[in-house]
Amino acid sequence: MGIANMNVGKSKRVRVALSAFAIGALGAGVVIAAPWSTSSTSTEASIELVSTATCYDMVSIAIGGRGDTPREGVKWLTTPDGERLPAAMSGDYSSDWIDQAVRAPNNGNVVPDSYAAVYVEYPADLASYENAVQTGVTNSQTIMKSITASCPKTRFAIVGYSEGADVARRTAMEVGNQVAGADGKYGIVDPSQVVGVVIFADAGRVSGEGPFPGAENPFSNPDGFDTKYQNGNNAIPGQGALPGTSGGFGALDGRVASFCSDGDLTCALPENTSLIHLAANIGRQVNADALQNEQLTPATGADLALALGRIAVNAFNDIASQPNWMQSDETFLDVLIKVSEPNYKPGTVTTPVAAKVDGEQEPIETGQMVDLAYLPQKIFREITGFIASNQNTVPVIMNDPYGLTLGPGSGHHFDYWRDADAANGKPLTSVQYAAAWLTQLAEEANRGEPIKSAAVQEKAGRAAIETIVAPATTSATATPKATTTAPATSTPVVTTTVPVVPAPAAEAPAPAPASEPVVTPECTVPVEGETPVEGAPPLCVTPTETPAAVAPETAVPTTTAAVPAP
Repeated sequence: MGIANMNVGKSKRVRVALSAFAIGALGAGVVIAAPWSTSSTSTEASIELVSTATCYDMVSIAIGGRGDTPREGVKWLTTPDGERLPAAMSGDYSSDWIDQAVRAPNNGNVVPDSYAAVYVEYPADLASYENAVQTGVTNSQTIMKSITASCPKTRFAIVGYSEGADVARRTAMEVGNQVAGADGKYGIVDPSQVVGVVIFADAGRVSGEGPFPGAENPFSNPDGFDTKYQNGNNAIPGQGALPGTSGGFGALDGRVASFCSDGDLTCALPENTSLIHLAANIGRQVNADALQNEQLTPATGADLALALGRIAVNAFNDIASQPNWMQSDETFLDVLIKVSEPNYKPGTVTTPVAAKVDGEQEPIETGQMVDLAYLPQKIFREITGFIASNQNTVPVIMNDPYGLTLGPGSGHHFDYWRDADAANGKPLTSVQYAAAWLTQLAEEANRGEPIKSAAVQEKAGRAAIETIVAPATTSATATPKATTTAPATSTPVVTTTVPVVPAPAAEAPAPAPASEPVVTPECTVPVEGETPVEGAPPLCVTPTETPAAVAPETAVPTTTAAVPAP
């Protein structure tokens, strides 16, 4: 099914409230569910199971978007002892979108059975976004841990699109920011095993960020892959629609490709659109599927009212916990956005609200009177802050945000399969580029080449330098030792019975003066092409003319005496 066919059903989709758009634009979602459990093996005896006991050099963990996930009836991946895992092999489940990237290494590029892709099962709808994404993260980690238990040398790539992009980002962040335990082991997998992360439509993208976060060339290519993605260093304007999900990738920096199309509001939402950010956060806490399909009904209205009420209560409690809030620059809209984040943790309320004594309203305290003095200034800040933080909200709404992002045949959420622009230095689409990169990673894994992580490369570089420096250091110290032998003297005449051809007498040269002990020169001239090793002593090299100058002194002079003729 191509892009056009997929969009046919969306042409009649009802445009609903802004909150529904903000989360719907993510193109992803889930049903309310706890993290996946491996309590059963299969509901049908006829379904053939595939075991993680089969090892591959590299496996791609693929996470599809809204509705793009394995369902009952596929061949589920299992552990060696038969427990069902929340995944299906790419040969048993296919995605019209991600397949073009994750199946590329198997298109004659690597030897058979060296590479595989598995699709993560998770509830990919918008009934409860946060539960859905977290279920996807948990399931992705479960799959990697299960594969590693059977195949400890297997390498991984993580690939996600749309809602699956959020799952991929959070999974990669958790893997990359792990801290090894006392035994040197990691709770999920060793970050060095994850050799690549591909995110299409990254809702956690930071403003000004290039497509390769943490890479040496963040606008050109990930570390270790020489093919350029594009010319130029201009960032896509805007930022992700869910800035609360942003964060660094830790040890995976330089191994991440985060693709974003200009106009895709999931990852390129213009700045100063605070109301849209608030709507997106609200959408993450309601059944956006029901709101979109049924619009406002008693059930969907009650769901929305419950979410709004919870956010309002948290906002007032947060303000009450800050005694000097009236004097701060934080606006009420800022507070609403902060407390509407699903992972918001309410603070401790330190300032009582509407306190009463014996049923009577307590007199206003001096501190509260000071707050009232700041009221006019606070109101002014509220007004100016609201206007400044929403300068682009009205233009976005007027330009049909849903159509701009998810419009049939034109929505920028589908640009990643058609965004090549050879005339402007971008010969491949984002998906084609990802396919080429995954192919190289799979080929390197197949050949058993070292993983090209920054830490591994630095360690290998240091080892190479130490190997080169070691003999040079030995040579530099050995040569002077030859000049510290005992002072040479005239050798006494030796009589021999072996006939000797008469030789003319020669004057014995003057005895050579005793050699002075050689002191290691205090120089800092490095060997050309070498880099000093951290913690090693300074590397010094004696100038090239020095050996020639001392060469005559290293030979032991002898006095030749005339031998009488027979």
